[in-house]
Amino acid sequence: MELNTNTQAIILMTIPFEGMKSQITKPLSLGEWGRLDSWLCKYKLEPSALITENVDEILSDWSDKTINADRVRSLLSRGGALGLVAEKWSRSGLWTLIQSDTDYPERLKQKLEKKAPPILFGFGNKKILNKGGITIVGARNVNDEDLFLTENLSIAASSQGYTIISGGAKGVDETAMIMTLENEGMAIGVLADSLLQKSRGSKFRNFLMTNDLVLISPFNPDAGFSIGNAMARNRYIYCLADMAIAIGSKIDKGGTWSGAVENLRAKWVPLWVVKTNDSDSGNTKLVEKGANWLPKSYSISPKSCIFKDLINREQHEITKEKKNTTQSSQTSLDF
Repeated sequence: MELNTNTQAIILMTIPFEGMKSQITKPLSLGEWGRLDSWLCKYKLEPSALITENVDEILSDWSDKTINADRVRSLLSRGGALGLVAEKWSRSGLWTLIQSDTDYPERLKQKLEKKAPPILFGFGNKKILNKGGITIVGARNVNDEDLFLTENLSIAASSQGYTIISGGAKGVDETAMIMTLENEGMAIGVLADSLLQKSRGSKFRNFLMTNDLVLISPFNPDAGFSIGNAMARNRYIYCLADMAIAIGSKIDKGGTWSGAVENLRAKWVPLWVVKTNDSDSGNTKLVEKGANWLPKSYSISPKSCIFKDLINREQHEITKEKKNTTQSSQTSLDF
């Protein structure tokens, strides 16, 4: 793997290097990088200019409350450390995608705009990233009934040609991906941690080799688990899909709930949730916030799941809503 200068600059500016005890300067956050990148674009400069040109001259007119020239220079000085980890990444088969690359997911750029991750690290078939599909998410600790439903939905979706998108965590996420892959379908795993380690694991390795799976992460491939990263990556799981299903959630608790609520607020994709007798379930609240109840027939067997109907129904509702909004706006203009 040979990193071009644009990719090098983005990694140096935004990615923390694991194990660097002397790493005092904090890499730029997503918002901070968005501001700097917009400023570079304004002057028709690519990120590589931070490496190939005089930084002091480039930033002579730059002014920001959290990013100064000293911080930029400090982050860029990590080139030696990047060289070492890049060699390790190359031996593992890791690849990277930045937003100017052909295979970078268009859905992320369209739905998230400046909040789209500046870089993705990955293993496997990157072509899958632009296929769309169905997101299936849920808790790590679930009952047998929820796991059975997850298996049925995953088998049905993959049999109908849909890619399954999930977070790769134990429980619902992992079950959805494994069942899809074992049913000769395709899957996308958006990981919050341990990308390098999980790419070598027995659960996913063979499917990566057959090009049925792609594992990606916007974080350092060696990064360990953190709640912040786990919450931050939820949006990417939703935005890569055409629709989403939340198997179960707890009110105001956990990543399934927070990801579902964020998706409903942003209206990235239509969300369906499962009816349950669990008094602790947050699914009723999610419906109140705009989610849909998954038809009961979908809980019976894979043959009863017709995902095309759900997607078409939502697309019809969205088109109808846009039409009503346009007519309302036109009426206002007439007055």
